[in-house]
Formats: sequence, C-alpha cells, structure tokens
Amino acid sequence: MRDMGIPDARIDEMGYVYGSIPETIPGQPAIGLIAHMDTASCVPCRPMRARLIDYRGGEPKLDNGDSLGDLSAYAGQQLVLTDGNTLLGADDKAGIAEILTAAERLLEDPSLPHGKVCIAFTPDEEIGRGADHFDLAGFGADFAYTVDGGELGEVEYECFNAANGKLRFTGRSTHPGAAKGTMKNALRIAAEFISLLPCAQAPENTEGYEGFYHVDEIRGTLEQVTLALLVRDHDRALFEKRKALVRDICRLLDQKHGAGSVELDLRDSYYNMAEVLKGRPDILHRAKEAMRAAGITPRVRPIRGGTDDARLSFMGLPCPNLSTGGMNGHSRQEWISIQAMDTMVRVLCALVSPPQGSRTKK
Repeated sequence: MRDMGIPDARIDEMGYVYGSIPETIPGQPAIGLIAHMDTASCVPCRPMRARLIDYRGGEPKLDNGDSLGDLSAYAGQQLVLTDGNTLLGADDKAGIAEILTAAERLLEDPSLPHGKVCIAFTPDEEIGRGADHFDLAGFGADFAYTVDGGELGEVEYECFNAANGKLRFTGRSTHPGAAKGTMKNALRIAAEFISLLPCAQAPENTEGYEGFYHVDEIRGTLEQVTLALLVRDHDRALFEKRKALVRDICRLLDQKHGAGSVELDLRDSYYNMAEVLKGRPDILHRAKEAMRAAGITPRVRPIRGGTDDARLSFMGLPCPNLSTGGMNGHSRQEWISIQAMDTMVRVLCALVSPPQGSRTKK
C-alpha cells in the first residue's frame, strides 16, 4: 500500500491494516472497502500449491483426482485452484487482491474521479472476531462494503443471526469389565446430544433462508468431550427458539446423567444486518449500479453466513457484502476466475466514483 502511494497505510497492535486514498472530487461520501486476511481452518491450508489453468471446457480435475464438475460457463477463462490437498484461501485473499488492484488503478488513472476511499483488512473474521478491535473512528468511512466471497454479481445485505456454543461433557472412567452402574461415558452423552438436534436442520440439508444447527468440531475421551456448535437463522424469533432448544437439550441431559455432566457456553456472535441496511437503500442501489457499470447483472441474495459486515453494521458502519468471484469456499475444491476478479476491480472503481452529473474534479 505504501509502495503504490498510500502514505497513511498502517498496521495496529491488533493486526488490522488501514489506509486511505484522498478524494479527487469534493462533496462525496467517504466509502470503505474491507476484506479479511485470515482463511478457514476446517480443511488444511498448507502447503498450498496454487496453479493457474486456461480452462477450455469439460470437468477440470485437481491433482488428487477430484473433479470440479462442469464449469462450462467459465470456458475461455483462467482459473486459479490448488492441487486438491488444501483450500485456496480466495476467501478472502481475493478480496484483498481486488481492493488493492482497484486502489492502484484509482491512484494511477486521473480519469477515475472518486471521493475518499477508506481501506481496511481485518484478522480473525473466520472465528467471528474480525470486528472486535476495529478502529471505527480512525477508519473514517461514512459507509462501507466488505468484499468477501461469492459468485460474481452477488450483492448481500441479509445474513444469519448467529450464536456459537462451546459444550463440555464430563464422564467417569472405570475398567470396562466392571463398569456397570459406575462408568459414565462422555462420548456417548455427546453423541446423545447430537442425536437430539433436528437432523433435517443441518447445513447439508438446508438452503436459502433456512436456519441450522451445525456441529463444527468434537474432541475428547471417555472422561471429557468438548464440542463446538453453530446456531444460525435469518429470523430473529426463530433464532431465539433455536438457542432455547439447545439449552433445553443440555438441561435434559444434565438431569439424566447427573449434575455437571453437560456444561454449555452459548454466546451470540452477530445479528442479521438487514435490520440496519433496510433503512439504507441508497447504499444497496450504489452497489447494484456499480455492478451494472461493470457489465454484470447484480443478484441480491441472503448470506448463509456473515460476520464483519454484520457486526460493523450494528456498530454504526452500514456495510453490505459484495462478491469476489470465489467459488467453493472453505473446501479443497475452492477456485476463482481471474476474469471475475478483474471484473470486481472494475466494480470497485465504479462503486467509489460519483454519480454522473456530480463529477467536478478538485
């Protein structure tokens, strides 16, 4: 950022990176562009061996033999992918690359007038902590957009209400040959907890606005098991009912197996940013017009996820999300098109440019 001419680029003690591009035209809002630096940990991320292919059609295969399926809509484009043993990390390295490329073009091309552009890159988004130490006052934007994953053209202002649960199941070990009436198996209690969650309401069985319960991680032994749980729903009332069900199950199992057998720490992570953004149609309109200016049709859809954008919106910085062009995030089959990334650069340049009729340069 400093090398391309952003003199106020800085990193703070919490790992956030900030910088800004001064306005070239007065009277425009200061617009923020935000991406996150961390990648998902649910699949290996190293050693990550990226490669670029000229895709001509058919089903491209990864080095490990996995197929990406029919991507004929992307024939003639260059795709970035891995060997299939790790994720690519386009979520959200692609967002960073697109924002910085757009910044470079804005700084180099005087024919692209713009208001002040505020840039931030956050850590810890994948664990729901990306906004914990965000310097909102120092950032200086009137509103912002996260550039964080999704098929090219997506504009997102609705997300889940989210809670993360940490559960601990405590058992009692004895020799299995003399265990009757004395052994308490924490592994079985954890399995019983999972069995009482509605199996039809898991991520693999839901879509659109449907919420879910997601067992994200489980570890342990007969005496101690820890389990990570995600609870999600777009509807706030249904979200509260989901949390109540989790608490009821834990209470039931604790009574059944003895006090102290099940401990639950369930905390809200973020809320549906539609509560904030429905009152700012101008911000959404600006995003859709920028998409059209770059030659693509915007598609408004709900996010089946969310963190930085939602939390920043509730902190006072309205912040919908824009696509990067990345596909199959959080998986070994993750990939992204170079052409989609370049289109998103054009979108971002159009996004910070003032509407026609208000382009009087400084």
